[in-house]
Amino acid sequence: MVTNAGNDAPLAGAKILTAGHPVPDAAGKAAAKAVEQALREASPGDRVLALISGGASAMLPAPAPGISLADKQEVSRLLLAAGADIGQMNLLRQALSRLKGGGWLRVSGAPITALILSDVPGDDMRIVASGPTATPLGTRDDAAELARALGLWDRLPQPVRNLLEAPAPPRSDAAAARNILVGGNAQSVRAICEAGAAPGPELYGDVADCAARLLAAARDVPPGGAIAMGGETTVILRGDGIGGRNQELALRFALAAEDLPGDWALAAIGSDGRDGPGDAAGGLVTQRTIARIRDTGIDPAESLRRNDSGPALEAGGALVKTGATGTNVADFAVFVRKS
Repeated sequence: MVTNAGNDAPLAGAKILTAGHPVPDAAGKAAAKAVEQALREASPGDRVLALISGGASAMLPAPAPGISLADKQEVSRLLLAAGADIGQMNLLRQALSRLKGGGWLRVSGAPITALILSDVPGDDMRIVASGPTATPLGTRDDAAELARALGLWDRLPQPVRNLLEAPAPPRSDAAAARNILVGGNAQSVRAICEAGAAPGPELYGDVADCAARLLAAARDVPPGGAIAMGGETTVILRGDGIGGRNQELALRFALAAEDLPGDWALAAIGSDGRDGPGDAAGGLVTQRTIARIRDTGIDPAESLRRNDSGPALEAGGALVKTGATGTNVADFAVFVRKS
């Protein structure tokens, strides 16, 4: 079993390996090698049961020939800073990996059944964990075109550019896996709505645009009502602050909602308990949060300009820390208006 630190509680009968996330590390590379070896050693008479969830893209780095772990780390950093969405990130990851984009099927000597916990909008199994048991999202040419569209091509490590411009090897006739979706973001949002909330706008795209859509929907929520949303936004890094997409969404909403009447609250939380590089899961803001932040001498607008939402929320008593939850089905936001 491969997981990130904090989720590595002992499990009877299993060997636990830890790996870095969201930027791959040497421990993840070693874990990927162990998984690859186990798949190669499986025989046609064996059966492989794969338990796959979001986060495995970063935690199982198996660089393609000619690519180093440092190259993959730099690509991950560039994509995160550029605000690439999860589909875009995983298209490039697949092009640079031995195991992603159906790589398990090319390696395994035995049939594979995968139980998949989705953390991506639409539950596209080619995107979850970069699709180790699914077909690729695209070709090397597609990945190169995306890098150019994002303005990253000239900043990619030279070995990565060399690989993306080289002819791809012929694809083997690997057998398809049996992929079974066992849980995901949409299912979780439906469960929240069954508890009394109405569905709100999906969390997607640039975090500033998402905050505006969310505020527009919140204005229509009646007293005593609530809306629930799920998905995953993107953040373009323009500063050197500390935070994450849920913290920034919460702070942006609170700042934009200063004129929203009545008592209200918004929680924006990462389901895995981790939002960005710090130890926070997200933010829980109310109509009083911005005033509390300003009372400490912090300008929330300046914090947003520097992508420094975490310290601002903490100053306003609005930072949420849950610790690792042991699961990952993307992000949730719930808005509640007091009756």
